[in-house]
Amino acid sequence: MQFIFEPHPYRVIFGAGTLGRVNEELNRIGTRALVLSTPEQKADAAALADGLGPMAAGLFTDAVMHVPVPTVDAAVARAVELKADCVVALGGGSTIGLAKALALRLELPTLAIPTTYAGSEVTPIWGLTENGVKTTGRDRRVLPKAVIYDPELTLTLPVGMSIASGLNAIAHSMEGLYAFDGNPIVTLMAEDSIRALAASLPVIHKDPTNAAARAEALYGCWLAGSVLGAASVALHHKLCHTLGGSFDMPHAQTHTAVLPHAIAYNAPAVPEAMERASRALGGGDPATRLYELAAGLGAEMSLAKLGMPREGVAIAAKLAVSNPYPNPRPITEEGITHLLEHALDGLPPVAC
Repeated sequence: MQFIFEPHPYRVIFGAGTLGRVNEELNRIGTRALVLSTPEQKADAAALADGLGPMAAGLFTDAVMHVPVPTVDAAVARAVELKADCVVALGGGSTIGLAKALALRLELPTLAIPTTYAGSEVTPIWGLTENGVKTTGRDRRVLPKAVIYDPELTLTLPVGMSIASGLNAIAHSMEGLYAFDGNPIVTLMAEDSIRALAASLPVIHKDPTNAAARAEALYGCWLAGSVLGAASVALHHKLCHTLGGSFDMPHAQTHTAVLPHAIAYNAPAVPEAMERASRALGGGDPATRLYELAAGLGAEMSLAKLGMPREGVAIAAKLAVSNPYPNPRPITEEGITHLLEHALDGLPPVAC
């Protein structure tokens, strides 16, 4: 057996009530923090900044999906104005993505405090959107210095977003199972992540205040992010980035709708990975099980209802084959068109 595994150098503080350690953790990385959030979490960000006292240089609460370059420009200007020497990112993928952009532009270290299940906080993957095109890359400089995982922060996360971001995290682990540069450690993390999320999300759907399920989902999310950070993505993620950047689609919901179809497309080429996925999902065909899990949790499975125009299928299919990347199965325009047509209408996945 031969493989390469390069652990990422960040510190994880996990458990209920760990938000109370934010001052202690921030002391390790800086003295003047710019606190980031979306407009919807402005009040929470302000409360956090109050708790930080003199260590909080100020707020920037305009983070939005897909990290538009003008938003990054505004956040950079704010950080420079306040002479910030670090960042505290409170929120989900939009806020974490903005913190990564600041790390690239200004080399500001980050303390991440995720409040959703996206998992992007522990990946070296960054993304920026400009003129309708989303560009992504990998750079270890965007990794946080520390992550505080406090399940109590997710208790008020709306059920719909909990489900969408949790299923988005499952997508990371599913592709990690067949990544061309994966390894046995990544495989173990991926399978346990899928198991944890598939078990906890239905409980959260029935009882959003179930603390044990919230903790289990956050654990699965951390593993999923770790998988995404350690191994390359394939067809599913590339398609979702294309749809998000080209049609301004909602990130987590788009991942949810596309995932069963992308897995059905790749399944014939990766039988061992599908065996692991089936075990983690409780048995059965993984693509079908993912569709049933998501639909049973009330997730929207139609890309059309999420805002994708029907003529976008041809555009996305052409983009998918225009820039080659590693994938277990050869990517064809015809195959992607078939895949997207089913996802557009929210139909169950079929072999392509």
